[in-house]
Amino acid sequence: MTRIRKLKWTGLALAVALAVAAPAFASQSRTITIHHQKRGCHAWALTAAGPYKASLSVSLKHGTTLKFVNNDVMPHALVQTSGPNVKVVAPAMRRMGATASVRFSKVGVYHFTTKAGDDYKWASTTKTLGEDNVLRLTVTVR
Repeated sequence: MTRIRKLKWTGLALAVALAVAAPAFASQSRTITIHHQKRGCHAWALTAAGPYKASLSVSLKHGTTLKFVNNDVMPHALVQTSGPNVKVVAPAMRRMGATASVRFSKVGVYHFTTKAGDDYKWASTTKTLGEDNVLRLTVTVR
């Protein structure tokens, strides 16, 4: 086989290997949405996966990025309370539609909460029933 043919076959083999391996290295993404509700003021849910609750447990593969969307009538700051240290990108969600995100690169159990602020001025007449929920999240990364 000539040297040029060997290089072509090597290049082709490398391209096929990368195409097959790419999905394994692609990071996954999931979204948790915080919303307003009449009883308890706010709750969160893994989007498209289930009911809104004050306490939520999620299992993820390592390498997954978890995005948080604030659709509540008040600002929320995402706070890690325990687990391996992670960087929270844009933890202060100061307006509706604001987002924060966390990439989980280490296996472990992580705990989060939010610090809720005051209602936005335009939502100050919004009434809720009972005490405000304290949002709690447990993320198990495998």
